[in-house]
Amino acid sequence: MRRRSPTNVSAELMEKGGGKNQHNRLCLLASLSAFFWILLLYFHFVVLAGSTVDKSVKLDPTPLNPESKTPAFVIDNRLPDNPSKSSPSTSETIPSNATPSSTETTPLETTSTSSQKIEKFPFIRALRTVENKSDPCGGRYIYVHDLPSRFNEDMLKECRSLSLWTNMCKFTTNAGMGPPLENVEGVFSNTGWYATNQFAVDVIFSNRMKQYECLTNDSSIAAAIFVPFYAGFDIARYLWGHNVSRRDAASLDLVDWLMKRPEWGIMQGRDHFLVAGRITWDFRRLTDEESDWGNKLLFLPAAKNMSMLVVESSPWNANDFGIPYPTYFHPAKDADVFTWQDRMRKLERKWLFSFAGAPRPDNPKSIRGQIIDQCKKSKVGKLLECDFGESKCHSPSSIMQMFQSSLFCLQPQGDSYTRRSAFDSMLAGCIPVFFHPGSAYTQYTWHLPKNYTTYSVFIPEDDIRKRNVSIEERLGQISPEQVKIMRDNVINLIPSLIYADPRSKLETLKDAFDVAAQAVIDKVTRLRKNMIEGRTEYDNFVEENSWKYALLDEGQREVGGHEWDPFFSKPKDGNADSGGSSAEAAKNSWKNERRGQS
Repeated sequence: MRRRSPTNVSAELMEKGGGKNQHNRLCLLASLSAFFWILLLYFHFVVLAGSTVDKSVKLDPTPLNPESKTPAFVIDNRLPDNPSKSSPSTSETIPSNATPSSTETTPLETTSTSSQKIEKFPFIRALRTVENKSDPCGGRYIYVHDLPSRFNEDMLKECRSLSLWTNMCKFTTNAGMGPPLENVEGVFSNTGWYATNQFAVDVIFSNRMKQYECLTNDSSIAAAIFVPFYAGFDIARYLWGHNVSRRDAASLDLVDWLMKRPEWGIMQGRDHFLVAGRITWDFRRLTDEESDWGNKLLFLPAAKNMSMLVVESSPWNANDFGIPYPTYFHPAKDADVFTWQDRMRKLERKWLFSFAGAPRPDNPKSIRGQIIDQCKKSKVGKLLECDFGESKCHSPSSIMQMFQSSLFCLQPQGDSYTRRSAFDSMLAGCIPVFFHPGSAYTQYTWHLPKNYTTYSVFIPEDDIRKRNVSIEERLGQISPEQVKIMRDNVINLIPSLIYADPRSKLETLKDAFDVAAQAVIDKVTRLRKNMIEGRTEYDNFVEENSWKYALLDEGQREVGGHEWDPFFSKPKDGNADSGGSSAEAAKNSWKNERRGQS
């Protein structure tokens, strides 16, 4: 059968419909109706939706300074170079279509905060990882920069150059723990003890980071960014007999490398942290005079944005934070720690107090000479004198044996505020006695309780220096019941004061590395939230009072006068950072490496 053409079919229908004119009117009405609906749908889906999308894709933070061409940030007031407190308004309404795909209300969303504004911050994805309740690493990811080997591993290949007096090659073995210690005298455990150098934290911390359970290759979800630069080993090579250009070279090279990385631009380095196993004064050279001490790493503008973890921090500066010196104990599993703690609780301690150290005759402010005299005269005091040449102070077993036999261990200042000995004594379950708050209380605020009376005794230096207070009488006034409580508290602190074996991983306990890493993450997270909210962490921040801010209770935003102010008055020469007494202390600490323990 022959198929009719479409033309013939249309003609027949038109004839049946009543004529050509009527059909044209119907077509016109249908066309107008269709055009109206198409126009309406276009306006709804394209024009309105387009304006919303346009707003959501603008991710660059609004500069706080209208004349600035680069994004500015509201920064943590603990950092020295804070911009003004002015910030973009946070009173916009949150559109419902801008919320993350979660059925729960997120910490970043409130009725007074605009999610459009929140989306502008490039670190928002990292903050929102905590919302994934099924991810144990949410809010805890750390990204590690893949630095060129000249910043770390190459230094270990040239380990003989790391110290004038000590062959550091043996101390960089076993992931930085050094050679194993034999338990000949039964002072140690059978495993987990090493002859660890007090300045080895650079390597230990970096290797410990490799065991961190929440590492990520995606920097956009990182809660913090680690820079595995061996800053302590770097400056150790050049402290003596090298000009300032040589001392500063690696630090300047590092900063130049970091600032070219895309990760740096997210927060201008304020989410970055690095570790140096030395005291802060080695990195705070004020001038470019050849006679001035150390390098200027911590004074570089970029480094001021980063957090540097050191074994002794400055009370007057905001970009360094104290972490424990390494001890000889590096357990590979929780059971090793529990066994050691139980043993320390059961020991009989025949000495009321003890002291291991050398006098400081060249330092008129030192109270070590008086402490040594009191130890010699006391029948309940034990002294282990340390000086050049052969000494039991060079023997880890002799030191730990004395600490294990003592109720209290005296910890006066060394050449600087702090001493490794404080951590060795607490590892032995010995209650530390401090004479300056900068020796522990303002230093290790991440690792030690704020209430120092729960685990230590404080005797102000002037009580010894000017008033000739009897240490034996002062300690003898503490009841046996209180001594037991304090000793138990010290022993309970042991896990957080030691660095576990970097080649292993503790199951449930948090070691010194874990505590420090979490503290950095918490610091960066607070900073990011403050940036979003357009606020600062503290009111009227004064960097010279940096030591006071870590002592504040939660919710406090301002510091005032403090009972320890006299201890932290700046040196008369005004060089609180590296001049005068601070630089001299750093020099002396190097001289005393030759003594071993001091």
